[in-house]
Amino acid sequence: MFDCRHPAVLARFWASVLSGYALRAYDDAEIARLAGLGRTPETDPVVMVDGPGPTLCFHEMDRGRVQGRIHLDIRVADIVAESARLVAAGAIMVREAGGYIVMADPEGNHFCLVAP
Repeated sequence: MFDCRHPAVLARFWASVLSGYALRAYDDAEIARLAGLGRTPETDPVVMVDGPGPTLCFHEMDRGRVQGRIHLDIRVADIVAESARLVAAGAIMVREAGGYIVMADPEGNHFCLVAP
């Protein structure tokens, strides 16, 4: 689970980072349920991302809470090209090291791109 300020935004970012992952689709019943709460899929407090591995959950946190940290290592074929793609998608390159690059997602959660 990722604690975050903007679940839909961060979920879209991670769905674009991880191969084979996508936002869980909203059916009419879920859209109606959210509307009853005065929300939309864009303001949903809990957004799920499904893929071939574990499901990722992005949960809106109270601003006063300490943010839970998670750190993923992502193996990529071309570390330089992938880091450029992720910077264009909103990530920040934190530092380069031997065989990996430390990145931060749009809300500051660190992750590493690792060469095969």
